[in-house]
Amino acid sequence: MSTRAITEAAPLSLCAREPHVPADRLVAEMVPPPRFDAVRFDTYIPDPKQPSQTEAVRVLSAFAGGLGGAHATGAGKRRWFARKPAEPTGPRGVYLDGGYGVGKTHLLASLWHATPAEPALKAFGTFVELTNLVGALGFQQTVKTLSGHRLLCIDEFELDDPGDTVLVSSLLGKLVEAGVALAATSNTLPGKLGEGRFAAADFLREIQGLSAHFRPLRIDGEDYRHRGLPEAPAPFSDEQVAKAAYATAGSSLDDFPHLLDHLSRVHPSRYGALTDGLTAVCLTDVQPVPDQSTALRLVVLADRLYDREVPVLASGLPFDRLFSEEMLKGGYRKKYFRAISRLTALARDAKRLVDQ
Repeated sequence: MSTRAITEAAPLSLCAREPHVPADRLVAEMVPPPRFDAVRFDTYIPDPKQPSQTEAVRVLSAFAGGLGGAHATGAGKRRWFARKPAEPTGPRGVYLDGGYGVGKTHLLASLWHATPAEPALKAFGTFVELTNLVGALGFQQTVKTLSGHRLLCIDEFELDDPGDTVLVSSLLGKLVEAGVALAATSNTLPGKLGEGRFAAADFLREIQGLSAHFRPLRIDGEDYRHRGLPEAPAPFSDEQVAKAAYATAGSSLDDFPHLLDHLSRVHPSRYGALTDGLTAVCLTDVQPVPDQSTALRLVVLADRLYDREVPVLASGLPFDRLFSEEMLKGGYRKKYFRAISRLTALARDAKRLVDQ
Protein backbone atom coordinates (compact mmCIF):
# COMPACT_ATOMS: atom_id res chain seq x y z
CA MET A 1 0.00 0.00 0.00
CA SER A 2 1.38 3.43 -0.93
CA THR A 3 1.93 6.23 1.58
CA ARG A 4 -0.74 8.23 -0.24
CA ALA A 5 -3.27 5.41 0.22
CA ILE A 6 -2.48 5.23 3.92
CA THR A 7 -2.82 8.96 4.48
CA GLU A 8 -6.17 9.02 2.70
CA ALA A 9 -7.61 6.10 4.67
CA ALA A 10 -9.89 7.11 7.52
CA PRO A 11 -8.65 5.92 10.92
CA LEU A 12 -10.59 3.43 13.00
CA SER A 13 -12.76 4.40 15.96
CA LEU A 14 -12.96 2.79 19.37
CA CYS A 15 -16.43 4.28 19.76
CA ALA A 16 -17.62 2.29 16.75
CA ARG A 17 -16.55 -1.01 18.28
CA GLU A 18 -18.80 -3.23 20.40
CA PRO A 19 -16.84 -6.49 20.65
CA HIS A 20 -18.28 -9.81 21.80
CA VAL A 21 -15.86 -12.08 23.63
CA PRO A 22 -16.83 -15.79 23.83
CA ALA A 23 -15.95 -17.74 26.96
CA ASP A 24 -13.42 -19.97 25.19
CA ARG A 25 -11.44 -16.88 24.20
CA LEU A 26 -11.30 -15.78 27.84
CA VAL A 27 -9.71 -19.12 28.73
CA ALA A 28 -7.32 -19.17 25.78
CA GLU A 29 -6.09 -15.66 26.56
CA MET A 30 -5.06 -16.47 30.13
CA VAL A 31 -1.40 -16.07 29.23
CA PRO A 32 0.98 -13.14 29.76
CA PRO A 33 -0.07 -10.23 27.49
CA PRO A 34 2.08 -9.16 24.52
CA ARG A 35 4.12 -6.65 26.54
CA PHE A 36 5.22 -9.45 28.85
CA ASP A 37 5.41 -12.31 26.34
CA ALA A 38 9.18 -12.11 26.00
CA VAL A 39 10.13 -11.15 29.57
CA ARG A 40 12.22 -13.51 31.65
CA PHE A 41 13.99 -13.31 34.99
CA ASP A 42 17.24 -12.47 33.21
CA THR A 43 15.60 -9.51 31.42
CA TYR A 44 14.48 -7.97 34.72
CA ILE A 45 16.94 -5.18 35.59
CA PRO A 46 17.08 -4.79 39.36
CA ASP A 47 17.73 -1.35 40.78
CA PRO A 48 21.19 -1.66 42.42
CA LYS A 49 19.89 0.53 45.25
CA GLN A 50 17.10 -1.97 46.00
CA PRO A 51 18.51 -5.36 47.05
CA SER A 52 14.96 -6.71 47.52
CA GLN A 53 14.59 -6.73 43.73
CA THR A 54 17.55 -9.04 43.25
CA GLU A 55 16.31 -11.23 46.10
CA ALA A 56 12.86 -11.43 44.46
CA VAL A 57 14.39 -12.83 41.27
CA ARG A 58 16.29 -15.45 43.27
CA VAL A 59 13.28 -16.56 45.31
CA LEU A 60 10.91 -16.68 42.34
CA SER A 61 13.38 -18.60 40.21
CA ALA A 62 13.60 -21.23 42.93
CA PHE A 63 9.82 -21.26 43.30
CA ALA A 64 9.39 -21.90 39.56
CA GLY A 65 11.92 -24.73 39.69
CA GLY A 66 9.97 -26.35 42.49
CA LEU A 67 6.84 -26.60 40.34
CA GLY A 68 8.21 -29.30 38.07
CA GLY A 69 7.37 -33.00 38.21
CA ALA A 70 4.06 -34.79 37.98
CA HIS A 71 0.88 -32.78 38.17
CA ALA A 72 -0.83 -32.66 41.53
CA THR A 73 -4.08 -34.23 40.41
CA GLY A 74 -4.86 -37.92 40.03
CA ALA A 75 -2.89 -40.83 41.44
CA GLY A 76 0.03 -39.86 43.60
CA LYS A 77 -1.38 -36.39 44.15
CA ARG A 78 1.06 -34.10 45.94
CA ARG A 79 -0.60 -32.33 48.85
CA TRP A 80 1.09 -29.00 48.33
CA PHE A 81 -1.56 -27.24 50.35
CA ALA A 82 -2.40 -29.96 52.88
CA ARG A 83 -3.90 -28.50 56.03
CA LYS A 84 -1.06 -29.21 58.43
CA PRO A 85 0.62 -26.96 60.98
CA ALA A 86 3.81 -26.97 58.94
CA GLU A 87 4.62 -27.90 55.37
CA PRO A 88 8.16 -29.20 54.88
CA THR A 89 8.56 -27.46 51.55
CA GLY A 90 7.03 -24.21 52.82
CA PRO A 91 4.16 -22.20 51.33
CA ARG A 92 3.38 -23.09 47.73
CA GLY A 93 2.18 -19.63 46.84
CA VAL A 94 3.84 -16.22 46.61
CA TYR A 95 2.47 -12.72 46.99
CA LEU A 96 4.53 -9.94 45.39
CA ASP A 97 4.28 -6.95 47.70
CA GLY A 98 5.35 -3.60 46.29
CA GLY A 99 4.35 -0.26 44.81
CA TYR A 100 3.43 0.46 41.20
CA GLY A 101 6.23 0.40 38.67
CA VAL A 102 8.67 -1.86 40.57
CA GLY A 103 8.26 -4.65 38.03
CA LYS A 104 5.81 -6.96 39.80
CA THR A 105 4.03 -7.89 36.56
CA HIS A 106 7.38 -8.50 34.84
CA LEU A 107 8.35 -10.87 37.65
CA LEU A 108 4.94 -12.56 37.71
CA ALA A 109 5.09 -13.17 33.94
CA SER A 110 8.68 -14.40 34.28
CA LEU A 111 7.49 -16.90 36.87
CA TRP A 112 4.85 -18.13 34.42
CA HIS A 113 7.45 -18.53 31.66
CA ALA A 114 9.98 -20.23 33.96
CA THR A 115 7.55 -22.80 35.37
CA PRO A 116 8.33 -26.15 33.70
CA ALA A 117 4.90 -26.98 32.35
CA GLU A 118 3.08 -26.75 29.05
CA PRO A 119 1.26 -23.42 28.49
CA ALA A 120 -2.07 -25.25 28.75
CA LEU A 121 -1.17 -26.15 32.36
CA LYS A 122 -0.42 -22.56 33.38
CA ALA A 123 -2.78 -19.59 33.61
CA PHE A 124 -2.02 -15.87 33.87
CA GLY A 125 -4.57 -13.10 34.17
CA THR A 126 -5.67 -10.06 36.09
CA PHE A 127 -8.20 -10.30 38.88
CA VAL A 128 -10.77 -8.65 36.59
CA GLU A 129 -10.14 -11.26 33.90
CA LEU A 130 -10.54 -14.03 36.47
CA THR A 131 -13.88 -12.70 37.71
CA ASN A 132 -14.99 -12.30 34.10
CA LEU A 133 -14.10 -15.95 33.51
CA VAL A 134 -16.27 -16.99 36.46
CA GLY A 135 -19.09 -14.86 35.08
CA ALA A 136 -18.79 -16.46 31.65
CA LEU A 137 -18.29 -20.10 32.69
CA GLY A 138 -19.94 -20.24 36.10
CA PHE A 139 -18.15 -21.04 39.35
CA GLN A 140 -18.09 -24.84 39.10
CA GLN A 141 -16.95 -24.91 35.48
CA THR A 142 -14.19 -22.41 36.25
CA VAL A 143 -12.99 -24.65 39.08
CA LYS A 144 -13.03 -27.64 36.71
CA THR A 145 -11.21 -25.70 33.98
CA LEU A 146 -8.40 -24.41 36.20
CA SER A 147 -8.00 -27.38 38.55
CA GLY A 148 -5.77 -29.22 36.08
CA HIS A 149 -3.26 -26.36 36.04
CA ARG A 150 0.18 -26.38 37.62
CA LEU A 151 0.20 -22.63 38.29
CA LEU A 152 -2.25 -19.72 38.42
CA CYS A 153 -0.82 -16.17 38.34
CA ILE A 154 -3.18 -13.36 39.33
CA ASP A 155 -2.03 -9.83 38.56
CA GLU A 156 -3.62 -6.82 40.27
CA PHE A 157 -5.70 -8.77 42.79
CA GLU A 158 -8.64 -6.42 43.40
CA LEU A 159 -9.55 -5.91 47.03
CA ASP A 160 -11.97 -3.03 46.53
CA ASP A 161 -15.13 -5.12 46.21
CA PRO A 162 -15.78 -7.45 49.17
CA GLY A 163 -18.12 -9.62 47.09
CA ASP A 164 -15.55 -10.23 44.36
CA THR A 165 -12.85 -10.83 46.95
CA VAL A 166 -14.96 -13.55 48.61
CA LEU A 167 -15.79 -15.07 45.20
CA VAL A 168 -12.18 -15.33 44.11
CA SER A 169 -10.99 -16.46 47.54
CA SER A 170 -13.55 -19.29 47.35
CA LEU A 171 -12.31 -20.18 43.86
CA LEU A 172 -8.69 -20.20 45.00
CA GLY A 173 -9.63 -22.41 47.92
CA LYS A 174 -10.96 -25.02 45.50
CA LEU A 175 -7.86 -24.73 43.33
CA VAL A 176 -5.62 -25.06 46.37
CA GLU A 177 -7.33 -28.36 47.19
CA ALA A 178 -6.58 -29.52 43.65
CA GLY A 179 -2.87 -28.75 44.10
CA VAL A 180 -2.63 -25.61 41.95
CA ALA A 181 0.24 -23.31 42.92
CA LEU A 182 -0.65 -19.62 43.24
CA ALA A 183 1.15 -16.33 42.68
CA ALA A 184 -0.39 -12.88 43.02
CA THR A 185 0.08 -9.15 43.14
CA SER A 186 -2.63 -6.88 44.51
CA ASN A 187 -4.22 -3.46 44.51
CA THR A 188 -5.11 -1.11 47.34
CA LEU A 189 -8.20 -1.32 49.51
CA PRO A 190 -10.36 1.84 49.74
CA GLY A 191 -8.88 4.12 52.36
CA LYS A 192 -5.41 2.55 52.22
CA LEU A 193 -3.14 5.42 51.30
CA GLY A 194 0.45 5.45 52.52
CA GLU A 195 3.07 4.90 49.87
CA GLY A 196 0.93 3.68 47.00
CA ARG A 197 1.28 0.03 47.86
CA PHE A 198 -0.91 -2.52 49.60
CA ALA A 199 0.66 -4.08 52.69
CA ALA A 200 1.14 -7.84 52.59
CA ALA A 201 -0.43 -8.23 56.04
CA ASP A 202 -3.64 -6.64 54.77
CA PHE A 203 -3.68 -8.81 51.66
CA LEU A 204 -3.26 -11.96 53.72
CA ARG A 205 -6.02 -10.89 56.07
CA GLU A 206 -8.43 -10.25 53.19
CA ILE A 207 -7.95 -13.70 51.68
CA GLN A 208 -8.38 -15.18 55.17
CA GLY A 209 -8.07 -18.97 55.06
CA LEU A 210 -5.68 -18.87 52.11
CA SER A 211 -3.07 -16.73 53.85
CA ALA A 212 -1.04 -19.70 55.11
CA HIS A 213 -0.40 -20.72 51.51
CA PHE A 214 1.33 -17.47 50.52
CA ARG A 215 4.87 -16.33 51.16
CA PRO A 216 4.95 -12.49 51.05
CA LEU A 217 7.83 -11.18 48.94
CA ARG A 218 8.52 -7.47 49.39
CA ILE A 219 9.84 -5.57 46.34
CA ASP A 220 11.00 -2.03 47.03
CA GLY A 221 11.84 0.66 44.50
CA GLU A 222 10.65 3.54 42.40
CA ASP A 223 8.53 3.42 39.25
CA TYR A 224 10.88 1.98 36.61
CA ARG A 225 8.81 3.53 33.81
CA HIS A 226 10.17 6.92 34.81
CA ARG A 227 13.56 5.90 36.16
CA GLY A 228 16.11 8.04 34.35
CA LEU A 229 13.68 8.93 31.54
CA PRO A 230 12.71 12.41 30.33
CA GLU A 231 9.37 13.91 31.27
CA ALA A 232 6.35 12.84 29.26
CA PRO A 233 5.82 14.84 26.06
CA ALA A 234 3.33 17.67 26.33
CA PRO A 235 -0.03 17.05 24.62
CA PHE A 236 -0.15 17.82 20.93
CA SER A 237 -2.70 19.92 19.05
CA ASP A 238 -5.94 18.46 17.67
CA GLU A 239 -4.54 18.95 14.17
CA GLN A 240 -1.32 17.08 14.94
CA VAL A 241 -3.21 14.18 16.49
CA ALA A 242 -5.66 13.91 13.58
CA LYS A 243 -2.86 14.14 11.00
CA ALA A 244 -0.91 11.37 12.75
CA ALA A 245 -4.04 9.19 12.93
CA TYR A 246 -4.64 9.50 9.19
CA ALA A 247 -0.96 8.85 8.46
CA THR A 248 -0.73 5.73 10.64
CA ALA A 249 -2.30 2.57 9.30
CA GLY A 250 -4.33 0.72 11.90
CA SER A 251 -4.70 3.67 14.26
CA SER A 252 -7.91 4.87 15.89
CA LEU A 253 -9.10 8.45 16.32
CA ASP A 254 -11.68 9.41 18.95
CA ASP A 255 -12.85 12.39 20.93
CA PHE A 256 -11.94 11.67 24.56
CA PRO A 257 -15.29 12.61 26.18
CA HIS A 258 -17.14 10.45 23.64
CA LEU A 259 -14.78 7.55 24.32
CA LEU A 260 -15.44 7.76 28.06
CA ASP A 261 -19.17 7.65 27.33
CA HIS A 262 -18.70 4.63 25.06
CA LEU A 263 -16.74 2.74 27.73
CA SER A 264 -19.79 2.91 29.99
CA ARG A 265 -21.65 0.73 27.47
CA VAL A 266 -18.90 -1.88 27.00
CA HIS A 267 -18.12 -4.38 29.76
CA PRO A 268 -14.51 -4.03 30.99
CA SER A 269 -13.91 -7.70 30.12
CA ARG A 270 -14.14 -6.62 26.48
CA TYR A 271 -11.67 -3.74 26.63
CA GLY A 272 -8.87 -5.98 25.39
CA ALA A 273 -10.95 -6.99 22.37
CA LEU A 274 -11.83 -3.32 21.91
CA THR A 275 -8.18 -2.69 21.05
CA ASP A 276 -7.68 -5.70 18.75
CA GLY A 277 -5.52 -4.90 15.75
CA LEU A 278 -4.79 -1.30 16.71
CA THR A 279 -1.34 0.13 16.05
CA ALA A 280 -2.03 3.39 17.93
CA VAL A 281 -4.80 5.18 19.82
CA CYS A 282 -5.24 8.86 19.00
CA LEU A 283 -7.38 10.99 21.30
CA THR A 284 -8.48 14.61 21.02
CA ASP A 285 -9.75 16.94 23.75
CA VAL A 286 -8.48 15.01 26.77
CA GLN A 287 -10.28 16.38 29.83
CA PRO A 288 -10.44 15.59 33.55
CA VAL A 289 -12.39 12.40 34.23
CA PRO A 290 -15.79 13.46 35.62
CA ASP A 291 -16.46 10.78 38.23
CA GLN A 292 -15.02 7.70 39.91
CA SER A 293 -16.95 5.09 37.92
CA THR A 294 -15.66 6.59 34.69
CA ALA A 295 -12.16 6.83 36.14
CA LEU A 296 -12.09 3.14 37.07
CA ARG A 297 -13.19 2.15 33.55
CA LEU A 298 -10.39 4.28 32.13
CA VAL A 299 -7.90 2.52 34.40
CA VAL A 300 -8.90 -0.84 32.89
CA LEU A 301 -8.54 0.52 29.35
CA ALA A 302 -5.12 1.98 30.20
CA ASP A 303 -4.03 -1.43 31.52
CA ARG A 304 -5.15 -3.22 28.36
CA LEU A 305 -3.43 -0.66 26.10
CA TYR A 306 -0.24 -0.94 28.13
CA ASP A 307 -0.34 -4.75 28.07
CA ARG A 308 -0.68 -4.66 24.29
CA GLU A 309 1.95 -1.94 23.81
CA VAL A 310 -0.44 0.38 21.94
CA PRO A 311 0.95 3.95 21.90
CA VAL A 312 -1.45 6.76 22.86
CA LEU A 313 -1.24 10.16 21.16
CA ALA A 314 -3.39 12.89 22.68
CA SER A 315 -4.37 16.54 22.66
CA GLY A 316 -5.89 18.47 25.54
CA LEU A 317 -4.72 18.05 29.12
CA PRO A 318 -1.63 16.00 30.03
CA PHE A 319 -2.34 12.60 31.54
CA ASP A 320 -1.19 13.59 35.03
CA ARG A 321 -4.22 15.90 35.21
CA LEU A 322 -6.82 13.25 34.33
CA PHE A 323 -7.84 12.56 37.92
CA SER A 324 -8.93 15.09 40.52
CA GLU A 325 -6.97 15.76 43.69
CA GLU A 326 -9.76 14.08 45.63
CA MET A 327 -9.42 10.92 43.51
CA LEU A 328 -5.65 10.86 43.96
CA LYS A 329 -6.09 11.00 47.72
CA GLY A 330 -8.86 8.41 47.89
CA GLY A 331 -9.04 4.67 48.23
CA TYR A 332 -8.37 3.98 44.53
CA ARG A 333 -5.26 6.15 44.58
CA LYS A 334 -2.91 3.35 43.53
CA LYS A 335 -4.98 2.49 40.46
CA TYR A 336 -5.02 6.09 39.27
CA PHE A 337 -1.29 6.56 39.71
CA ARG A 338 -0.70 3.30 37.84
CA ALA A 339 -2.91 4.54 34.99
CA ILE A 340 -1.03 7.85 34.86
CA SER A 341 2.28 6.01 34.86
CA ARG A 342 1.26 3.65 32.07
CA LEU A 343 -0.44 6.29 29.89
CA THR A 344 2.65 8.48 30.27
CA ALA A 345 4.83 5.61 29.04
CA LEU A 346 2.50 5.08 26.07
CA ALA A 347 2.56 8.81 25.32
CA ARG A 348 6.34 8.62 25.06
CA ASP A 349 5.95 5.73 22.63
CA ALA A 350 3.49 7.78 20.56
CA LYS A 351 5.74 10.79 20.10
CA ARG A 352 7.33 9.13 17.07
CA LEU A 353 3.97 9.25 15.25
CA VAL A 354 4.22 13.04 15.08
CA ASP A 355 7.94 13.09 14.33
CA GLN A 356 7.73 10.65 11.40
